[in-house]
Amino acid sequence: MSDQRAEFADFFQAGWEPCLRAVVAVVGGSQLAEDQVAEAFARAWASWRKVRCHPAPRAWVVRTALNAGASSWRRRGRDVPLADHDLTAPGDLDDGLDATLLTAIWRLPARQREVIALRIFLDLDTATIARQLGIEAGTVRMHLSRGVTALRHELTPVRNAEADQ
Repeated sequence: MSDQRAEFADFFQAGWEPCLRAVVAVVGGSQLAEDQVAEAFARAWASWRKVRCHPAPRAWVVRTALNAGASSWRRRGRDVPLADHDLTAPGDLDDGLDATLLTAIWRLPARQREVIALRIFLDLDTATIARQLGIEAGTVRMHLSRGVTALRHELTPVRNAEADQ
């Protein structure tokens, strides 16, 4: 049991930050993301024998965190956020994420945010992302392409404006 504890502790130590970043990018709030990632890591520990053999354990944690958030949302009776008031202000985050990029990611549709988060923050390949999200690899490529194009379109004017100053 102590070997499993040490193995999980190493996994937790190495995986907390990338998993948190991925979930923050998808859900749009750091406190909510922290709660969901903590719940997912607790579930990972409870199922460590299964999770440790998973081909992408960090992706398992992120997917579990997102599922926990969706389940919580359903239990709360589908509370509707007021505009962007429930989102954390990007400047309030102290997690190394660029505020401009994070804001642009939050503006993407949910599936594009998920694909971008798994690809960029966890460096997963298309096939692994497809398995984690339960969609086809071609659909992952489409969402990734559309998401990157939208981000490029939104962020390029900012870069050009900064260069002019």
